[in-house]
Amino acid sequence: MTFATPCKEVDRLAEQCRLNSCWLNGEAVTGLPATDRGLHYGDGLFETIRVDNKQPIWWQQHLERLRLGCQRLGITIEPGIVEQELQGFIAEQKDHGIVKLMITRGSGGRGYSPSGANQPARLLLWYPLPNYPAKNFQQGIQLFDCQSLLGHQPLLAGLKHLNRLEQVLARQEWNDNQFAEGLMLDLNQHIVEGTMTNVFWVADNGELHTPNLNDCGVAGVCRQFVLQQAQQRGIATTQERYTVADLAKAKEVFVCNSVIGIWPVRAYRQWSWPLGSLTQQLQALINAVMPCERLFSKQ
Repeated sequence: MTFATPCKEVDRLAEQCRLNSCWLNGEAVTGLPATDRGLHYGDGLFETIRVDNKQPIWWQQHLERLRLGCQRLGITIEPGIVEQELQGFIAEQKDHGIVKLMITRGSGGRGYSPSGANQPARLLLWYPLPNYPAKNFQQGIQLFDCQSLLGHQPLLAGLKHLNRLEQVLARQEWNDNQFAEGLMLDLNQHIVEGTMTNVFWVADNGELHTPNLNDCGVAGVCRQFVLQQAQQRGIATTQERYTVADLAKAKEVFVCNSVIGIWPVRAYRQWSWPLGSLTQQLQALINAVMPCERLFSKQ
C-alpha cells in the first residue's frame, strides 16, 4: 500500500524517490508502506550522517550506535547489509550531502504488539548540505530558552529513536533568527541538550562538563568524539546532572552535532561567554574531518 494524497510533503518525497535519492531495503522506491510501524508508533531509530567527498563521516560510530539501539529495542538487523547499502547509496549521490538512515521494525498489524513485524525496514534518504551563517561557527550563537521539557524514560535514554515530538514542540517555540538553537531542560530543571545538539561547557578549573544522559537525551556521535578527544589530551571531563546555575559559571560554552560540528555559544538568558580556546581547539579537530566552510550560507 502506498500513500495517494496531495500533501505537498508527500509529493516532495515522491520526487526525491524518483531522483533515486530514497532507497527502501536496498532498492529505489516511489512509495512507502503505510503499514510501517515507524510511521504508526515511531518504532525505530535513525542516524543523520554527513557525507564529504563521497565519504560518510564517523559512519562506523553511527552504525555502532544504530546496532546498540536496535539491540535495546529488540529489532534484528544485519550490520553488514546496512553498511553495504549505505555505501552503494552514497555512490549514486552527489559528493557532499546528508544521509538519513532509518531502521524501523517494519510492517505489522494494528496495535502496539510487535508480533508479526519480522522484517525490519531499512530506509535511506539523501538531502543537500544545510546552509548556516559563517558567524555561527566563527562568532558563536545565542541559545533560545526552551520551555518544552524533556520527560524521563531511562529505557530510551541516549537512543536516537524516531519519537522526536519533544524536540518538535521545542523547535516551534521560536522563529527569531537571532537564535540558532534552543537549550532543553528535563522535568527536574536539569540541563539535557539542545533541540538538535549536545551541550558542553568549560568550568573554572578547566574541566569539560556535559550532562549525563541516564534519564533522557540523545548520545550524539559528535559528543562521543569530543569526549574521546578530551581524554586523549588529558582534559578532565565530568558527566553529571547540572542546572542552569552551573552553566552560568562556565568560562566557555559550545554545542555540537555530527552535521555542524561545533558552534560556540555566546549568549543564553542574561549570560554571555567569550569564544574560548578549548572550543577553538576542538573546532579545528572536527574541521579537519568535515570542513565547516561547506555549510556557510552565501548570504
